[in-house]
Amino acid sequence: MEDKTDGLVLRTADYGENDKMLTLLTAARGKISACARGVKKAGAKLSFAAQPFCFAEYVFAVKGGRNTLTAASLYDGFYSLREDVEKFYAGAVVLEACEKLACEGEESSELLVSAVRALGEIAEGDAERALVKFLLSALDGAGYCVRAAECPVCGEMPAGRMRFDFAAGAFTCYGCSDGAPASETTYRAVREAQGKDAGEGGGFGGEGSGADIGDGRRRALRLLKAYFSDKTECDLAALDTFLELGA
Repeated sequence: MEDKTDGLVLRTADYGENDKMLTLLTAARGKISACARGVKKAGAKLSFAAQPFCFAEYVFAVKGGRNTLTAASLYDGFYSLREDVEKFYAGAVVLEACEKLACEGEESSELLVSAVRALGEIAEGDAERALVKFLLSALDGAGYCVRAAECPVCGEMPAGRMRFDFAAGAFTCYGCSDGAPASETTYRAVREAQGKDAGEGGGFGGEGSGADIGDGRRRALRLLKAYFSDKTECDLAALDTFLELGA
């Protein structure tokens, strides 16, 4: 039996002398494992398809529930991620989040599309902004939406000092909950990534806005890391490294 599917390589592991085991994210089957035989040999034709970040059409021979790679057609290898250490770890965050959110046998088309888009944005532009957008989308798809709108308690728009309620997944006014303290720049960075008005004047405006944007996105990433861990009981270790590199 043969199976053909688009897939993104999330992780690889050496298997024997010349083979690799791949973990891929697919649209229809979620997370799957496959054996890539001979790809560690010099000049192996399918070595490109057994690398993290590879997004390709994969063809497998399926026998006894096991997938063996037989062919692949590359869409994008995101090779530039390997040339910049910050972009590499930003991409690693995307792969790590996908591996921890996706399940075997479950439809994952939205997560796959979001991950591929994020890797492209990281390769071409602002890694911090791309990661905030991706993590918000991935968490939303998993049922853990982040709400950066009116305070769910009093109905007013939070401003200045505020809190983030992990149980509700929402920013609140500071006096309306006992959630974790959160900054206005964090709130505005999340709203910007969600395509909403980021705040007064429609965005991060005014003198020093570049510093505000960077600080807000880094704070947002720290918050999303904590929220991800709270909801999934899984850590995003690559995000720690990425934030340290950009400190």
